[in-house]
Amino acid sequence: MNSVQTHVSADEWSARVELAACYRLVHRYGMTDMIYNHISSRIPGTEHLLINAYGYLYDEIRASNLIKVDLDGNRLDDTEDPHGYGLNQAGIVIHTAVHRARPDVGCVIHTHTRAGMAVSAQAEGLLPLTQTAMRFYDCLPAHDYEGPALDPDEQARLVADLGGNLAMLLRNHGLLAVGPSVPEAFNTMYWLEMACKAQIDALAGGRELHLPPEAVRRKTAHLYHPGTRNFGLREWPALLRQLDRTDPSYRD
Repeated sequence: MNSVQTHVSADEWSARVELAACYRLVHRYGMTDMIYNHISSRIPGTEHLLINAYGYLYDEIRASNLIKVDLDGNRLDDTEDPHGYGLNQAGIVIHTAVHRARPDVGCVIHTHTRAGMAVSAQAEGLLPLTQTAMRFYDCLPAHDYEGPALDPDEQARLVADLGGNLAMLLRNHGLLAVGPSVPEAFNTMYWLEMACKAQIDALAGGRELHLPPEAVRRKTAHLYHPGTRNFGLREWPALLRQLDRTDPSYRD
């Protein structure tokens, strides 16, 4: 047991392990941008958040090196960090805004993937080209680019654009996904990323595209509505087993 685990509640430690696992999975599935971007989760029963220190690659994230902050971005712990890394201000601006505005959100994921950035720069946004994309049909808003997200004044516009949705395009920037839990948010981001990759591939093919009828798009989106199943929860134990087989150090 490390020193961080001995000084936090069991609920917080479980949240740390789960969030560290999410960082490792985002790395494993190719959705990282070196040390940039951020994933946050809410510590159960509190208004405190966990987020990465600004300097670690995602495959270096451990339960013990996550940083605890309040909804104003104030650091609340002395996380073990021999490097003295601080916080990414853009991460604080984006994540505290969403968590404050959406008490139903337990996890927020922001990425700068190649496919995500490409789709975010396309005027049409995400097209209903695949079953995966139709999960987000008519429920994927866009937030216009205002520069690096360092200005707290942007927070109100960001959360207004997100509304009650589970994902959003950050125009000319990247992707944002949220969920009631870490597993659910990861699942949403994974599917959104796959939809973006498929769109870029299809557009690069140079052939005429086939779009399903409007009624089929809406039926598909309805069947993937969060109320039909908690997408991500069924997959999560298998994903953790995958991590544990290769590198269980995220649990430290």
